[in-house]
Amino acid sequence: MKRTTIFPIVTIGTEEADIRLKKIKSRNLTLDEKLISTVTKIVNTVRSDGDAALKRYTQEFDRVSLSQVRVSSDEIEKARLNVSDHILSIISEAAGNVRRFHERQKQNSWIVQDDDGTILGQRVIPLESVALYVPGGLAAYPSTVIMNAVPAQVAGVKHICVVTPPNRNSTVNQLVLATCSLLGIDTVYSVGGAQGIAAVAYGTESVKRVDKIVGPGNIYVAAAKKIVYGDVDIDMIAGPSEVVVLADSTCDAAQIAADLLAQAEHDQNAAAVLVTTDKRLARKVERKIISFLEQLSRKQIALESVKRNAAAFIAPGMTEAIVLVNDIAPEHLEIMASGAWEILAQVKNAGAVFIGPYSPEPVGDYFAGPSHVLPTGGTARFSSVLGVETFVKRSSVIHYSRRAFERDAAKIQIFAENEGLTAHALSIQIREKGGRKN
Repeated sequence: MKRTTIFPIVTIGTEEADIRLKKIKSRNLTLDEKLISTVTKIVNTVRSDGDAALKRYTQEFDRVSLSQVRVSSDEIEKARLNVSDHILSIISEAAGNVRRFHERQKQNSWIVQDDDGTILGQRVIPLESVALYVPGGLAAYPSTVIMNAVPAQVAGVKHICVVTPPNRNSTVNQLVLATCSLLGIDTVYSVGGAQGIAAVAYGTESVKRVDKIVGPGNIYVAAAKKIVYGDVDIDMIAGPSEVVVLADSTCDAAQIAADLLAQAEHDQNAAAVLVTTDKRLARKVERKIISFLEQLSRKQIALESVKRNAAAFIAPGMTEAIVLVNDIAPEHLEIMASGAWEILAQVKNAGAVFIGPYSPEPVGDYFAGPSHVLPTGGTARFSSVLGVETFVKRSSVIHYSRRAFERDAAKIQIFAENEGLTAHALSIQIREKGGRKN
């Protein structure tokens, strides 16, 4: 009789494994035509009606009547006073860790000059203004503020605002506001969803438009970011979160189970995957998952996530296990197997990699230093973690001396003529015939 479980244990290369893997990999965001149409209407209405549309949509979607869109400075400071000194000190320490890490990512402008007078260079310039979207609802996400705002501050962004939906009592989450206060962010807009994204993309009477929007959100936020992209920059279209734990017989089943559930409790579409060379370990992990589920405050969410998107994939060896990891290209990868640093050298696709038994994903989510804003849904194949470079732009600098120009003019003209761009060629010819000497 076929064995049933909420946590399938499948062998790489079998039909069962292929079906489960396909299901896990296909759970990314689906921005269908109906959703895009709905969100486009919201975006266009905010663009045309401004604050009136924001208040109308906030009443409709959040059941909150907004008296003003921007949170007052008094309310921000009051929130800081309402949070205990102990919690504030932890938030402050976490922000310090993140700041120190990202200081190492800073890039400098550079200029080089050749003997012939040619000067080439690159200017690294921070963006002027950025909006951080912070999800609301029942949960509080001060970590989202830290992980987005601090890299932007290190990059040199002058104007940083936070966009976040109000609670049912018309206030913004106190931990989020307290974190903004600690970081010196005094512009917070009490509006969320697609309407919040539209507001910072195009501006309203109360909201200033920005150069870039970053931060996670629900499917409406993701769709809105996709729609406004081009009029404003965005970080990514983030989908459901995922973790892959790579383990062998030396690993602790309880630790693995806890780490998988830490991912599963995010939402029902999160994926929690074990890739291991030891089937007995997988069985132990399965039993621990079933046991730990009973202890969770978000049991039903975690249970549904495990049923839908969790699995243990059994590999014949570590080489095959690593191939599967690179194929999944997970947002989070925990390498708990022996020889972890040697394995790391073979990992090509992962948003963030956690090495060893004392580096579970929550360490990175909250405290270690690197931003926890990571590429999801296999996009780690071509995308990178949010960092200082997310908040800068680069400009090239070119200066040719007359000597350098005369050396290359004929070759440049040939390029232009072969591309059929006669005005380009003329631009060169004019200077060959004379003109300015410098």
